[in-house]
Amino acid sequence: MTDTRLTRTSATSLTGERTEVTARRGRRLVGAAVRASRAWASGRAAVRAATAWCRATIRPAGALVVLTATAGLAAGLAFGWVEALVAGAAAAVLLVMALPFLLGARAYEVRLVLDRERVVAGAAARATVAVRNIGRATALPGRIDIPIGPGLVEFGVPILAADGVSRHAVELPPQRRGIVRIGPATTIRSDPLGLLCREHAFDDVQELFVHPRTVAVPSTSAGLIRDLDGSATRRLVDADMSFHAIREYAPGDARRQIHWKSTAKTGRLMVRQYEESRRSRMAVVLGLSSAEYASDDEFELAVSAASSLALRAVHDARDLDIVVGAEIPRVVRGRLRAIRHIAAGAPRAVLDGFSGVDRLVETMPFPEVCRLTAEANERLSVAVLVAGSGVPLAALRLATLAFPVDAAVIAVRCDERAHPRAQTVGPLTVVTIGALEDLAGLLLRGARS
Repeated sequence: MTDTRLTRTSATSLTGERTEVTARRGRRLVGAAVRASRAWASGRAAVRAATAWCRATIRPAGALVVLTATAGLAAGLAFGWVEALVAGAAAAVLLVMALPFLLGARAYEVRLVLDRERVVAGAAARATVAVRNIGRATALPGRIDIPIGPGLVEFGVPILAADGVSRHAVELPPQRRGIVRIGPATTIRSDPLGLLCREHAFDDVQELFVHPRTVAVPSTSAGLIRDLDGSATRRLVDADMSFHAIREYAPGDARRQIHWKSTAKTGRLMVRQYEESRRSRMAVVLGLSSAEYASDDEFELAVSAASSLALRAVHDARDLDIVVGAEIPRVVRGRLRAIRHIAAGAPRAVLDGFSGVDRLVETMPFPEVCRLTAEANERLSVAVLVAGSGVPLAALRLATLAFPVDAAVIAVRCDERAHPRAQTVGPLTVVTIGALEDLAGLLLRGARS
């Protein structure tokens, strides 16, 4: 006979889980099955956690010792083999002696301080690592590993008493241009025989900006890179410095622009009209396509040349746009155009921006980058195009057509195998450099020729 129950429901919302067995005889069996299922799930989770701990803690030598202890003790107790029993006991003793060395892996506080956060490519840097024992007990010796970009620096930590500090000076190897990630530091606790190992990674990560090499170039108000800042253009405006003509008054014109003598002579309101004065704005455009450079060194030469020119413009207080190609996903290539601007407010921001550029496989060709740059700013007066040897002269001439007719366009072509020279091709001036030191001399020489 089964139980019958009346259940009253209400509008109150409940959370959680409720299980009910309608048959009285099956309650014990179902309860036992539920408890067994939960115990099985808990056991599986514990086994997975133990397996993960063993994989992270037991080294190959330790695994061999564990196997020796297990097999030796089992064989010695089962068959009475004294030699196996002694070997198993010795292996077990080694494991027990190795366990204390794993304690205190989280008792360290590690602080990493760089002596300089910004260096030039190829220059060495130093860092100071302070390790403090924040535990109440004495910490056994350990090791600290610090990743530096793709490399790794490691050093030993001696025995530290409670609140003891150990400082280490770390010499960072010379780095290539880029943003180098330093850290996080990892403490490694291991026994002298290397049987067991325990690691703990900290959260502190530092970034080292490795700036490109630069060279001093002539001021942008002289030399080859110059424009007629303040000279009149063909654009007509209502107020400026260069007078152009008198025209008839139109609604919205300012009263102060009325030319009263012409008004009295013609009997109609006449106003002055001016030619807009040129306001200098410079753009430095750098291509990032991998196909446009013969090698990594050639690309680094282009980055250094672009950085040198941009720094000169910043020091001359010019309005500056620094433009590089942007990565475009393969699935939308040909349907999407994109460029990236580098901050140009201060020399440090400029160099930090150039530290983060790299060669791209999926990006626009150099003429397209120049065209989008010209569309983004129609009032450029000077455009400096920096490209690799993979950009032919015809592509540079095509890129020049994107800029205003009255803009001065200079192309810096980086080719380590070419002889340095400066040549003029129509409205375009092409400067070919094989080394960074050639840049300043060619800019001055091109201005005199």
